[in-house]
Amino acid sequence: MPGEAEVRLRLALMDKLRALVYGTVLLVIVGWVLHVGKEIFVPAVLGAVVVYIIVGLAPALGRLPAVGRALPLQVRYLFSIAVIALVGFLFAYLVMANKERAMALAPLYQQQLLAAIQRMAVTFGFETEPTWATLRQDLLSQIDLQRLFGSLLASVGSILLTFVVVILYATFLLVERRHLETKLANLSDDPARVARIRQVIETINRRIGSYLALKSLISLLLGVVSYAVMRAFGLEFAALWAVLTALLNFVPYVGSVLGVVLPVLTAVVQFEDFGLILMLLLALTTAQFVIGNFLDPYVMGNSLNLSPFAILVSLAVWSELWGVPGAFLAVPITAILTIVFSVFPGTRPIAVLLSRSGRL
Repeated sequence: MPGEAEVRLRLALMDKLRALVYGTVLLVIVGWVLHVGKEIFVPAVLGAVVVYIIVGLAPALGRLPAVGRALPLQVRYLFSIAVIALVGFLFAYLVMANKERAMALAPLYQQQLLAAIQRMAVTFGFETEPTWATLRQDLLSQIDLQRLFGSLLASVGSILLTFVVVILYATFLLVERRHLETKLANLSDDPARVARIRQVIETINRRIGSYLALKSLISLLLGVVSYAVMRAFGLEFAALWAVLTALLNFVPYVGSVLGVVLPVLTAVVQFEDFGLILMLLLALTTAQFVIGNFLDPYVMGNSLNLSPFAILVSLAVWSELWGVPGAFLAVPITAILTIVFSVFPGTRPIAVLLSRSGRL
């Protein structure tokens, strides 16, 4: 007959196993719901992120020398909204303005790209130099261009529609902020519970707002520096690539790589001088390295206290669930989950694992 201590141990193990199974099932259900409902959830979360940036930029503007303290809070909110709207309209304008130029330069770029491929074939000792006919036959025979263009147009239309919906969500969330305190006070009759919920929300607002606001300023600086570099080299579509580089800076790790690779690919089809392409690659990489490894940590500090490995995993998970928007939202969502997990004893170990230093 097992003793009383052994029975308690078995019951405790069964309870932990049951909790693990229930937690796994719940996690799978939540992931399925998030994936299926991404058309609804993504604009709402992006709207909340826009509000966080607006609310986070307002105190940062108040710390500007001379004029910061003189600006009323509402004026700073309006200025933050204007900056975000300007970036969005600038990106849309650059896409539309460069469309005709890109179509006009496409034949020239095609010839230069073919010449670059042929030079590489000669350099590496291929027996025959490739032509566009052989390239199409070998590489492009499986691509349905009509379907590709249709998908591209549908994606552009979807992005524009999502942008409008995000702005609507952000507007209504800004209006709802006035009633947040009243709603929190009426959540429960227990003052301690209300205070605990308020503390969690204030922590999320402070940390996420500061992160997004500072990240926006650093991304803006990176975009300006990248634009100056690309203009100095005479790269086509420098303004468009600079805005895209600033936006990609919100995506951890992968965004920095794409912010260099995409302009360099343009340089490959524009320039024939390999040394010039290499110099542009080094200049853009240097800008990304200096801002990403020195200025970014100095300004941001340890504001989110997230493990780099946790950020990488969350980037993979949210990209799989929500695609490109998930990559942009991976860090803020993971930080919010870490804060919420740290409140409850049962999920606190998860928060410890997600943190950078293990201290919450």
